[in-house]
Amino acid sequence: MAENNNILSKLDGLESRYEEVSTLITDPNVIADQERYVKLTREYKDLGDIMDARKRYIDCINSIKEAKDILANESDPDMKEMAREELAENEALQPKLEEEIKIALVPKDPEDAKNVQMEIRAGTGGDEAALFAGDLFQMYKKYCDSKGFTLSVTSASEGAVGGFKEIDFAVSGVDVYGTLKYESGVHRVQRVPATETQGRMHTSAATVAVLPEADKFEVTINEGEIKWDTFRSSGAGGQNVNKVESGVRLRYMWKNPNTGETEEILIECTETRDQPKNKERALARLRTFIYDKEHQKYVDDIANRRKSLVSTGDRSAKIRTYNFPQGRVTDHRIGYTTHDLQGFLNGNIQDMIDALTVAENAERLKESEL
Repeated sequence: MAENNNILSKLDGLESRYEEVSTLITDPNVIADQERYVKLTREYKDLGDIMDARKRYIDCINSIKEAKDILANESDPDMKEMAREELAENEALQPKLEEEIKIALVPKDPEDAKNVQMEIRAGTGGDEAALFAGDLFQMYKKYCDSKGFTLSVTSASEGAVGGFKEIDFAVSGVDVYGTLKYESGVHRVQRVPATETQGRMHTSAATVAVLPEADKFEVTINEGEIKWDTFRSSGAGGQNVNKVESGVRLRYMWKNPNTGETEEILIECTETRDQPKNKERALARLRTFIYDKEHQKYVDDIANRRKSLVSTGDRSAKIRTYNFPQGRVTDHRIGYTTHDLQGFLNGNIQDMIDALTVAENAERLKESEL
């Protein structure tokens, strides 16, 4: 019973914090402080989930106690039979609830709730790499549709025979970064290209980056120092696109607080015909880009603390191989393989993401030694 008490005492401490946060988020002073308000509403949601689990856990322990009581003191065989079933059911449920609570108590990555900016770049392999980058983009697009996430492309540069040399897009929804963060890294494909007459297998690669979108208050940008250009977007969009200067390009000199060096950041946004909208998207990408660079130290610290490669900041690591002749996809970080390559490329990647999440949670539990 000591284990239960340990878990319950941890939860009791959180109950008063939950009450406190629920009062704070109605306070006009807190609401006025955007940064604090956003943090508190996230904490309120997380604590709410834990409180719900606490209630189910207490009910479970009480049911076990009652059932044991009936079995010890009741003579009616029907009552005893019901109590036996009740006991078996709740004793099976108890360790599951304990596991759920332990994971819920591990501090969440504060980034998980954020929207993301994603970039896919064709790597080695020429035309074939661009085609593969296109396949990956379609895979994420279908997956995001199935999750109810909103995906909007900010800029794209198409490959000579199809696919993309690079494509940048934003994804918004609930817990998007927490869901997609494990996709960052090098994705490798092994297949016989359609462009290959000899039928030889090629290996090519594409790099995926998933960046948590920075909130306005998390990055300081001197907007007066941004140099803006406009240009005519070329590409999809028919006749109108070439006549109107709707594409925007921004240049910004950014000083890296970690190294003190200054570098120029260049961002283009061509996707919509509406220039103000393109400007807003370009700014969002600038904020995210700077946040990512300033944030890299934090990501590296986590990676050094954990043995798991699952959510390291090392974007040059090969994370996954898509092997067409064998119809399989293997994630090298956790050794997970699926033989449904076609389904996977059609956006059925949830099982893989779940397996990565479980591996990451196991690492975090070890780290917090609950």
